[in-house]
Amino acid sequence: MLIQLVLVKLSGRGTARAAGILLGYAADVAFADPVRWHPVAGFGRAAAWLETRSYRDHRPAGVAHTAVLAGAVVAAGAVSARAAGRLGWLGETAVTAAATWTALGGTSLTRVGADMATRLEDGDLGAARLLVPSLCGRDPDSLDAAGVTRATVESVAENTSDATVGPLWWAAVAGVPGVLGYRAVNTLDAMIGYRSSRYLRFGWAAARLDDVVNLPPARVTGVLAVLAAPVVGGAPEDAVRAWRRDARSHPSPNAGVAEASMAGALGVRLGGRTEYPHGVEQRPTLGDGPAPAIADVRRAARLSAAVQLGAALGSAALAVAVGELRFRRGQRRRLGGL
Repeated sequence: MLIQLVLVKLSGRGTARAAGILLGYAADVAFADPVRWHPVAGFGRAAAWLETRSYRDHRPAGVAHTAVLAGAVVAAGAVSARAAGRLGWLGETAVTAAATWTALGGTSLTRVGADMATRLEDGDLGAARLLVPSLCGRDPDSLDAAGVTRATVESVAENTSDATVGPLWWAAVAGVPGVLGYRAVNTLDAMIGYRSSRYLRFGWAAARLDDVVNLPPARVTGVLAVLAAPVVGGAPEDAVRAWRRDARSHPSPNAGVAEASMAGALGVRLGGRTEYPHGVEQRPTLGDGPAPAIADVRRAARLSAAVQLGAALGSAALAVAVGELRFRRGQRRRLGGL
């Protein structure tokens, strides 16, 4: 009876959400992404089907497309959260864990990074190029070994924020609707948020919304990269310097923070000519030192894993803080009504 009373009291203070976040992160570490029946893949197929009917070469069509898909996911998350809440602390924990695991992709990211390092170390450029599409949208055939190496380090840095820190942040501050909505927006940006002739206008809403929802997580990623720099033999002050000096020159307000801080932590220089199917971009220089070597691919994966762990622990603490704040506000409203 005493345990039940304690759990009931604490359930309003974010501990169920925090426990769910940690369990979801642990599931990602243990099992990575499901090979089959992944909900994010299902969402992608639904989004692609809707695009065949909603596509028009103008912004309003893209706004509607994005709003319908992201809104449906947030609504479904809210319904699931309310249903779980009726089951008590364990129900909320289980649903939060499932949603968090669904949205995370950090372990798959670090495994691809390690696999890429092995292929590059073996001198198998063809095999390394085959992995590029799983990391980014660059043209693999245009990349030599140095190009694949830089693309991998940059993609691991950016996707550490998108695939792990972002979902964990939104799980902490907005629960199940937040984490699932974040993953929906991020997935839409990956599908249509390009500056190509087809998506320049239709994908505008998805790209801008993704910028907005990633503003806090990208900066959390930067802070964690600074703190984790010694894990890969880097210096926190170098990560801070690269972040403050170089991040703003990147075309993305968020990717620049993640890439610059991790470049500084690794002691490498990122940026330069970048080829996409829709054209060539000249990316600004991020960080000091030499261009990344093959050994830096493994270091980037280790740094990413350290940042992910820090994000999981920090998000669990944030969830408790948010829950405590909600609890205190509820108390004040109840006292004010007496």
